[in-house]
Amino acid sequence: MALSRALFVPFLLIALWPQVGAAQDRFGPQGAEAEPNRMQAWLVPSPDSNTASHAVLFRPSGDGPFRLAVIAHASTQNTLLRAMMPQPQYRPLAALLVARGFAVLVPERPGHGATGGKYLEDQDGCDGADYVRSGRATAEEIARATTYLRGQSFIRRDGTVIIGHSAGGWGALALAGADPAEVSAVIVFAPGRGGQPNGIPGQICAPNTLLTAASEFGHGARVPVWWFVAANDGYFAPDFSKKLADAFRAGGDKVDFRVLPAYESEGHWMAETENGVKALAGELDRALKGATLQPVARAKKP
Repeated sequence: MALSRALFVPFLLIALWPQVGAAQDRFGPQGAEAEPNRMQAWLVPSPDSNTASHAVLFRPSGDGPFRLAVIAHASTQNTLLRAMMPQPQYRPLAALLVARGFAVLVPERPGHGATGGKYLEDQDGCDGADYVRSGRATAEEIARATTYLRGQSFIRRDGTVIIGHSAGGWGALALAGADPAEVSAVIVFAPGRGGQPNGIPGQICAPNTLLTAASEFGHGARVPVWWFVAANDGYFAPDFSKKLADAFRAGGDKVDFRVLPAYESEGHWMAETENGVKALAGELDRALKGATLQPVARAKKP
């Protein structure tokens, strides 16, 4: 599956972590705010009591309270690549959300980069892939960080938006069963697990198992989902992504599925880049506008 294509840690981010070693036993801000968008290093809880998730918080000027957007990053089964992973930031996407009044949290989940700790969302090998378990594990990691931020005085308790990319999007789909009074929408970019297991575009590990898991997540969904994939996504191609979205939709809940124009040489990274986010802006605004409405929980099936 996909890992962020960024292979280095920007100098500014290093400067934002001056006291991490001394602050592992507490959560909250880990230094001063900086540019852009009041960027600040935080530590937030994870499901592993021994591991605090490193995170970056962006927010508008003022005291708030602001709506919260949480961005869940991509991942990989490769242990070495996970260990080398830089702090996810999604700066262009965060900037768009801040401009629209959101505080934006980007937590790095356990088993990745500086956060370290146990890789809780392991899907296992292709033969025994457990995409339900891995998705729910990712969802729990996102939820722990989200709940902590929602307890801050500058964050509104309602109207949270969960945004996920690739494996992070897969976990976000598992969170579509959240209370609509707290989470107003889920927005995902090429969600899934098991893409390119051998580095070959178009290959997916245990695709039928992934489809079955998507259907299970859909049956528990209570909030609307906006699902985007680029026409040239080499991890979860549009045809397969539509099958995933249809399987999720089988639960009776609304999914707004859109195929976006091809982006550069690999559309999977569209949500991470400035030009990609510019191209996405219209669709994101449409999704965010829809997310302001109180969703109605679907009727229970007999």
